[in-house]
Amino acid sequence: MIGDALHRSTIADLSRLLSAREVSAVELAHLYLNRIDAHRDLNAFLDVRPEVTLAQAAAADARLACGDATPLTGIPVAHKDIFVTRDFASTAGSRMLAGYMSPFDAAVVENLGAAGMVTLGKLNCDEFAMGSSNENSAYGNVLNPWDKSAVPGGSSGGSSAAVAARIAPVATATDTGGSIREPAAFTGITGTKPTYGRPSRWGMIAFASSLDTAGLMTGSAEDAALVLNAMVGFDARDSTSIDRPPEDYTRSLAQPLNGMRIGVPGEFFGAGLAADVESAIRTALDTYRGLGATLVDISLPNAELGIPVYYVVAPAECSSNLSRFDGVRYGHRAKNYSDLTDMIKKSRAEGLGPEPKRRILIGAYVLSHGYYDAYYIKAQQVRRLIADEFREAFRLCDVIAGPVTTSVAFGFGEKAADPVSMYMSDLYTIPGSLAGIPSMSIPCGFGAHQRPVGLQLMANYFDEARMLNAAHQYQLATDWHRLVPPGF
Repeated sequence: MIGDALHRSTIADLSRLLSAREVSAVELAHLYLNRIDAHRDLNAFLDVRPEVTLAQAAAADARLACGDATPLTGIPVAHKDIFVTRDFASTAGSRMLAGYMSPFDAAVVENLGAAGMVTLGKLNCDEFAMGSSNENSAYGNVLNPWDKSAVPGGSSGGSSAAVAARIAPVATATDTGGSIREPAAFTGITGTKPTYGRPSRWGMIAFASSLDTAGLMTGSAEDAALVLNAMVGFDARDSTSIDRPPEDYTRSLAQPLNGMRIGVPGEFFGAGLAADVESAIRTALDTYRGLGATLVDISLPNAELGIPVYYVVAPAECSSNLSRFDGVRYGHRAKNYSDLTDMIKKSRAEGLGPEPKRRILIGAYVLSHGYYDAYYIKAQQVRRLIADEFREAFRLCDVIAGPVTTSVAFGFGEKAADPVSMYMSDLYTIPGSLAGIPSMSIPCGFGAHQRPVGLQLMANYFDEARMLNAAHQYQLATDWHRLVPPGF
């Protein structure tokens, strides 16, 4: 019999219940499908197909019955609508791909499906993953479960809202410049971005190919480690996939933090950081000190250049990647046109929203003759300086800690008219994305209007296990990650 609070259980707990046959995968699927239906006002889900979900759940129960199960068999998962899926529509939050049905699953979806996870549906996101507030989706705003007048963060706002509201125990997400960590911070959950190249990008609708990284929204660091074990792996179909042996991301969770060196970059605590956010972060750092870690002052002087570098590199790659959406092979096609050129112009004008258009124009400009060397090449050179600074910093510390965002979640419309102000939301997340290092956000308190605050943790390349260890030990000592929005 399903208890009233089962939806608040961790993935580890659900796995034990499924393994002991105290609950079935079909029962779990029904529980979450009912919760999705009851909280439709959040607008977190774009496509839900109960018949598909329940069929996958029945198959998971069969695996559990015959002893052919993994620790994730029967666990429900929801996918950001940037991953293509065979059984659910894949729109990338855009009118350009309205109703598109992919003939195959993305590698991340494929891997989690092979582990026996049950898909609940597809999640709303900023159009083509471009945005920091989820106000750019062609299918409407996602609401923040903690405060429905506040944004849930972007671009993975549907993923963060779904996990925060406990209408999904885990959701896939993507992070190009902070699109996992920022929404996780705004909604009080755990958001994890692995090292660039560890999860496959195959079947992930591309925004900026040298930055896009698949990751997870979960209720805890332990849950993230469990799911990463199945999600991450080398994929020959992805030219950026890194060929490394599989690893167990749970292996270091239980290690005490005695002797761990936590770097605190002074540049992350300057002008622009809201006092309520800084207070919560400082308190979290004190908790780490109490757990036996040593705080080390470090400097990342070029981190402040992350925003201008990112908004040259990402739009440049965006303008190239989105050129395929032309109405010829797939996607929206204008009804009235005079010739092929006119069809492409009108199809793109009608199918793409304001933010993708803005970034395409910026990207086309910086890649144009006479500006490529001055802007794109120079940005890539500064990007290398930022990555080198992180490498030097990790000689002095094991993990870097600081704020995820400059403020708590802001209200709808507050920054929509000022793109530059919106772009500054990613001030603390973009440097790690440019470097390609693993990063995550964990809840560490509340700020103004009782909106959540996130603590950012960053580690050296391929050192996710150490980062997850730092996050897990903090979560054992605090209960911020266990709190659920009122009414959910």
